[in-house]
Amino acid sequence: MQHYSMAIAVPISKRGTFTIPPEIRKRLGVDQLENPMLLVEERDGKLYLEPAAAVPVRDIPKATLRGWIQQDEAEMAAFKKTRQRRS
Repeated sequence: MQHYSMAIAVPISKRGTFTIPPEIRKRLGVDQLENPMLLVEERDGKLYLEPAAAVPVRDIPKATLRGWIQQDEAEMAAFKKTRQRRS
């Protein structure tokens, strides 16, 4: 696996938009997609961007969906318990 390191300062508009330089878009392959998307994650005060793909729900296996739902429900139950303890 090859890792690239490139730091480029890009202006951010008042609306919060910015343009990813063409050489980076090409390297990520997002310039070839019809509707390119990026996942944006904030960790420890830094932004991380990575190419994303939209997958129709009908194409996701039902077992995977059930697993996601069970995980979400378990996390929500744990969250509710911690909120009840604080009250």
